Amino acid sequence: MARRRFRSNQRHEPATERSFQEYLLSTTAPQTSRVELLRLIRGGEDTFLELKVKLSNPEKIAQGIVALANTGGGVIIFGVNDQMRVAGVDDAEDVQQELVRICREEIHPPIIPFIDRIAFDNGRRIVALDVEGKRRPYRTRDGRFYLRIGAEKREATPEELATLLDDARPLGYENVAVIGAAIKDIDEAHLWSFLREFTGDAFDEATASGYPTAEVLQRDLLLATNNGVEVVPSTAGLLLFGHDEKVSELLPRSTITATRFAGDSVQAGFVERVKLSGNLSTLYDSALRFINRYCDLWDARPRVSRPVEVEESPVPARANYHRGALREAVANMLVHRDLALRDQPTRLNIFDRTIELINPRRTLGFSPVAQKAIRYGLPERLNPQVTAIFSSPAYALDLPTGGLPMLLRESRVFSGKRTETYAFNDEFRLRLHGS
Repeated sequence: MARRRFRSNQRHEPATERSFQEYLLSTTAPQTSRVELLRLIRGGEDTFLELKVKLSNPEKIAQGIVALANTGGGVIIFGVNDQMRVAGVDDAEDVQQELVRICREEIHPPIIPFIDRIAFDNGRRIVALDVEGKRRPYRTRDGRFYLRIGAEKREATPEELATLLDDARPLGYENVAVIGAAIKDIDEAHLWSFLREFTGDAFDEATASGYPTAEVLQRDLLLATNNGVEVVPSTAGLLLFGHDEKVSELLPRSTITATRFAGDSVQAGFVERVKLSGNLSTLYDSALRFINRYCDLWDARPRVSRPVEVEESPVPARANYHRGALREAVANMLVHRDLALRDQPTRLNIFDRTIELINPRRTLGFSPVAQKAIRYGLPERLNPQVTAIFSSPAYALDLPTGGLPMLLRESRVFSGKRTETYAFNDEFRLRLHGS
């Protein structure tokens, strides 16, 4: 249901009755007069409208909000009695504060409340809560899912819950067909060297006629789609197996900006800055070559101390990093970035004593809880297909094992400093310290 803002027609509206939504978010929305609001109330409850005389049971209110959110959104109006007459609420401000608390603490994932307090000429006031369901399915704090059917709410059946969960897992950006791409843009040598690792098990090469690249990409690997005319590689398919020059041309956001700064911050100026492009295998190798140009990688912390002349040199000595931790950091940077974000580039920054890897990543719903979970190895994978194939031994990359927990542990043991992770402004940053 479209979000609306309610406005009085009277000449002198008290300042305390301004739209809470307008006050907090300053968003534009269609405005509804009180006459229209009364007409809406007198129409009675339906799938998208619930009327309450007062807010007396927070648990049931949370259930009602969840039901509306899971059914597509709607409005709950407080201060309307069973005869659909405006009775008003005793304290509109208290109702508003309690609704904010319920939406934040009693519902998962939390809902951003759009709340309006509306005053009438007779002094009565009502509160309207506009519910949106953009991140469904929603559940109450005790883990129960509700739906609204007509004017009633009820708990979702297992079948309905399965449908809600399917809606929560739409096709990701990695599944989208790349505009302008074709099967000829796939590096068949790379693809078929990957497939040969599964000969006799997943892939029966004996029954294949020639090299059916399009068929295998679409049917077996789910890395292409048929647009009705031809088979087109998906974003994941092109990233994993595309020719380097075509990946750069068709997916320009997949490039990495690698910079060696002449100090410990981005204000220090830079020694070298290059654009790394190509498929994921090429990007992985290119990033490691750039790092090796300015840093030394070790499997264990070197025991030999630097000579005095090196310590007193005006040019900083090359920093040392744990090889496995840095390889894992580069791999994470490549497979967990959100390419759907248009204006957030992937950056690899090398400073005198640290390396920073910056990825586009929507921070809504990710920070701070998920940041804590990934330290324990709980995945937050944006691109499960890309991640699965990239990390497969058949993809022929020398990748470490252990994931982010290994990276954090080995980097801390090696350098004596804890690796820093941040997520803000739709970016995920990981900073490793050298020794």
